[in-house]
Amino acid sequence: MTNALELLRSQHREVDELIAQIENCDESDEKTELFHELADKIAAHATIEERLFYSSVMADNTRELLIEATEEHLSIKRVLADMLELDVEDEHFAGKLTVLAEQFRNHAHDAEEGELFPMVEKLLGEDELAALGNEMLVMFDDLIEREPRKQVPSETIEAAPLA
Repeated sequence: MTNALELLRSQHREVDELIAQIENCDESDEKTELFHELADKIAAHATIEERLFYSSVMADNTRELLIEATEEHLSIKRVLADMLELDVEDEHFAGKLTVLAEQFRNHAHDAEEGELFPMVEKLLGEDELAALGNEMLVMFDDLIEREPRKQVPSETIEAAPLA
C-alpha cells in the first residue's frame, strides 16, 4: 500500500534531486535529458494532485490552501512552459531553473508538507490515505509514459479547477 502523503513527499524529493543534477550538469545532451525527466515528473505530479489528491482532501479548513496550491501550480507550469521553449544552453535557462526551484520548494515543502499535509493526516485515516496513494500512483505511472511535459503549455491559462 502506498500512503498518498508519502508518495507526494518522495516525488518532491525526486524533483529536488533532479533540479540539483541539472544545476551541476555541464553536458548539454545530458542536461536536456534530465530537464525532460524533470518536466515530465512535475507535470505528472501536478496532474495527480489536481485530479485526485486535492479533491479528496477538500474541507472547510483546507480549501484556502488548495486554492493557493492550484495557483502555485499555474505559476510553476508557466515557468516550465517557458523553459520548454529554450535550449538548456540559453543564458535564461539557468535563471528560470532557479525560479522554478524556489517556487517548487515553497509550494512542495512549505505549503504542502508544512501546512496542508498535517491537516490531511487529521482528515483521512491510514486506509483512506493508502487507497488514495495507490490510485495516485497508478495515474502517475500512466501519465509518465506519455511525456506529460508536452501538455504543460496548454495548462498555463488558468489554475486547475478544484472539484
